[in-house]
Amino acid sequence: MQKHILRIACSDEKGLIYRISNVLFENNFNIDRNDEFVDSEKNLFFMRTEFSGDCDVQNLKNILQEILPEDAKINLTQNKVKNVVILVTKEHHCLSDLLIRNEFNEMNFNVLSVIGNYDILKDLTGKFDIPFHYIPAENISREEHQQKIAEILEQYDFDYLVLAKFMRILTPEFVKKFKHKIINIHHSFLPAFIGANPYKQAHERGVKMIGATSHFVTDDLDDGPIIYQDIIKVNHAQNAKDLAKLGKEVEKKVLAEALKLVFNDKVFIDDNKTVIFE
Repeated sequence: MQKHILRIACSDEKGLIYRISNVLFENNFNIDRNDEFVDSEKNLFFMRTEFSGDCDVQNLKNILQEILPEDAKINLTQNKVKNVVILVTKEHHCLSDLLIRNEFNEMNFNVLSVIGNYDILKDLTGKFDIPFHYIPAENISREEHQQKIAEILEQYDFDYLVLAKFMRILTPEFVKKFKHKIINIHHSFLPAFIGANPYKQAHERGVKMIGATSHFVTDDLDDGPIIYQDIIKVNHAQNAKDLAKLGKEVEKKVLAEALKLVFNDKVFIDDNKTVIFE
């Protein structure tokens, strides 16, 4: 029996859950799980439903559109494996974690290729029989470099781009081209310590905890909708290098947890925030 995920975002009004559930019932579907949330400040309704049964996707979407508010956004899919391209620079910890998870099918994703502006991680990627594209950024503009990346991406039918410590600022044109499809890991508990050298900033500030944040990429540096965050406690005896070493462990965990949520269609983007059904 087919398994489906229905996601709806629209203006809130009375009876939405009843109407949606009734459509599924009348079409002989079985609801396996249902989650909903109302943002009362914006009067917005969010619903994620897992259901079973043979489904004519377009027909069901048409029926739902008739009984929902005009602004309704309806996403209806099967829980398919997400195809991913990973962008990297020099650091291996996030990439290696994702490659191992991919190798052993630990997450709902398939790594198609890795693109790097250095070739340092080429051999690591090759151990998993995944193509590595080396696109150096020296002596060319940011726009030229990212155009070269975009040309490589045309070879792949991917769902998401994952920045696994890709230490390059993306141009507005690149971000716009792949809107809501680029996921980053930032070595800080945002909005604290934005930009470069966050562990140095944290050490100088004498923080008692450090963290990491995974978020969708927007034109505003490190300010896109947050998907997942976590922290660990630290103390005054640890220097900036110690914090950076500990931070790598948090970064791996946070990126993986964020990707699990996104790849299982549990994340709604609401302006610069997210609604997540865990």
